[in-house]
Amino acid sequence: MAVVIPDDLVQAAETKIVFLVLDGLGGLPHPDTGLTELETAQTPNLDRLAKRAALGLIEPVGKGITPGSGPGHLGLFGYEPLRWTIGRGVLSALGIGFDLREGDVAVRLNFATTDADGRIIDRRAGRPNDAENRRLVAKLQAEVRAPEPGIEIFFESEKEHRAVLVLRGEGLSAELSDTDPQETGVPALHVRPLADGAERSARIVQAILNDARRVLADEPKANEILARGFAAYERYPSMADRYKLRARAIARYPMYCGVSRLLGMDVLPIPASDEESIAKLAEGFDQYDFHFVHFKATDSRGEDGDFAAKVAAIEAIDRLIPQVEALQPDVLVVTGDHSTPSRYRAHSWHAVPVLLLSPWTGPDKDATFGEKACRYGELGIFPAVDLMTLVLAHAGRLAKFGA
Repeated sequence: MAVVIPDDLVQAAETKIVFLVLDGLGGLPHPDTGLTELETAQTPNLDRLAKRAALGLIEPVGKGITPGSGPGHLGLFGYEPLRWTIGRGVLSALGIGFDLREGDVAVRLNFATTDADGRIIDRRAGRPNDAENRRLVAKLQAEVRAPEPGIEIFFESEKEHRAVLVLRGEGLSAELSDTDPQETGVPALHVRPLADGAERSARIVQAILNDARRVLADEPKANEILARGFAAYERYPSMADRYKLRARAIARYPMYCGVSRLLGMDVLPIPASDEESIAKLAEGFDQYDFHFVHFKATDSRGEDGDFAAKVAAIEAIDRLIPQVEALQPDVLVVTGDHSTPSRYRAHSWHAVPVLLLSPWTGPDKDATFGEKACRYGELGIFPAVDLMTLVLAHAGRLAKFGA
């Protein structure tokens, strides 16, 4: 069971914390070798750190529960995912810097391809580039109309096949079902109300999606949009409020910038590469207490079902580790927000490896960074929401509990 810290135990300190989050890091053994992607990868730097670190496995939400990226990251930062639930739409909108107001309803969109019978044949419309994404979004914003007076709608570009729809108006509900079936060979689902009072909102959104389908009908690939993660915006307690941390985020995908903004982190301009992410980490390092650096390729290659490419993505991050070490953070965490095994081609419920390095960890000369080693590490298997408690303790930022 997770132990959520009383925030009044937190005390200020000068220590520096770095979180390196390899999205979808966890994997499953390859049937030919019995090794996961992380265990297969040549990671001399991470293995070297593992010999001085505390290792374990984290459960992002709970046993058997497959997390989305939002809950996965909230857990890492010490926000109980089952309490602080937030839909993908708000995270995407915040991630692109949209000025959300209290009560706005946001939903993440996928451009998709359907056949002549309306069946989905590609949920990502061939992964259009960002320029094509912006063209499609501009077309929707210009031609799709709000179905009722007093309702404002905003289509916003996110990245590749992803976009955002924001609705603003009185009496809107986010208690709506997704239209993305998350499989091919079937048509998009219809929006359904999931609570009393959401019926009007369901009708409004369905009318918008129907009109968008009309607008996109002449597109060769992106002729459909799929909606996932309806959410109404509300303010969250910040990491500064809870942990007395000056926090910043470095991420290449808007959704993760959104999680960070939701928790009050400063978000740096989106870097062009992982190498640039680490270069940005070095810039102004002493101005912040907490640094979150996100890497996406491990998740994307897992969803592609490409075991070798996910291995290569892990190895690419390993080569950057010495640059992080050179900054001499007091606490370094390397982990993921969830597992995305290549064999599974999607997020899964499997526990995620975690490495926590501080002056108060290690040594274990035989340790390596992989699922099997982490399973038998000193941290054991524990809820992700407890990770932040451990980090604060190792950083000297938790006072003694009780007399």
